Amino acid sequence: MTRLVLACLLWLACLPASAQVNSDSAPLQFQNTAEEARFHALASELRCVMCQNQSLADSNALIALSLRHEVLELMHKGQTDAQIKDFLVARYGEFVLYKPRVEPDTWLLWLGPLALLLIGAGVVTVIIRKRAPGTLPVDDKQEW
Repeated sequence: MTRLVLACLLWLACLPASAQVNSDSAPLQFQNTAEEARFHALASELRCVMCQNQSLADSNALIALSLRHEVLELMHKGQTDAQIKDFLVARYGEFVLYKPRVEPDTWLLWLGPLALLLIGAGVVTVIIRKRAPGTLPVDDKQEW
């Protein structure tokens, strides 16, 4: 009886190892090397919506595989890179782009670090100016 319980527990422990098998049943078919180069350049500019820190080209997630196929299909339909990016932004939001566009919605993202740097420099300047230029005490007992 205990062997049966142990066997069931071992089987349950092995289940997560086979949870997501990434089998690429339909590999990407490129018409020529120029299309392949364009695809790889475009896929490296797009972010995987699930992984968040990997490009579409680097991700092994199933949704990334699906999006790669969709991007290639849109390329085959004759859409430009800008049209493909617009389509994905409309579907997943500005997050899908590694380099978000400079728009009123993203000004804080682009100008925020510069604003923080200027504020920090201003604070440091105010602190330094508030300090009175003190004179050092003279210590006659010290030998040089």
